[in-house]
Amino acid sequence: MNLHLDLFLTFARVGGLTFGGGYAMLPILEREVVEKKGWCTQEELTDYYAIGQCTPGVIAVNTATFVGSKTAGFFGAAAATAGVVFPSLVIIIIIASFLRRFADNQYVIHAFAGLRVVVTVLVLNTVVKLFKNNVKGKGLFALILFALVLIASFFFKISSIILVVAAMAWGLFFSLRVRQK
Repeated sequence: MNLHLDLFLTFARVGGLTFGGGYAMLPILEREVVEKKGWCTQEELTDYYAIGQCTPGVIAVNTATFVGSKTAGFFGAAAATAGVVFPSLVIIIIIASFLRRFADNQYVIHAFAGLRVVVTVLVLNTVVKLFKNNVKGKGLFALILFALVLIASFFFKISSIILVVAAMAWGLFFSLRVRQK
């Protein structure tokens, strides 16, 4: 199969099966992109995901663009991006055309309540995996940084942009200090 078509179809499947946005997408991306296709490593996917959160746009689209670009250059990025967006576009058009008529329907209300619960579990699953892959077992530095960012975010409501820049600066400072020793 053509690599560009494979990228499009893989990301269309990911985009079509993901409810809850980019956070809920990570487990599916891991299975499809890392385990099945081998287009990137777990660490690379986590890096793309992190960069996708820090750059303008939707995390899912940014991550698809990074994976596509790594795999097949500019056209791979375009194929992966189009693939991840396509199912959502079709689904939103269909839902928007019917939603006004069914928004007050008790079955629809309960269905969306169930979806919210599932999405919450998927997001929690992603958080646990990210913690295991990026904090647990990575040493005292990672654990301290995690604790500081968690405290700053939850208790002091510091902007995520400031936290990302500060964590990057601290990581650079720490790596330079280790290199000097």
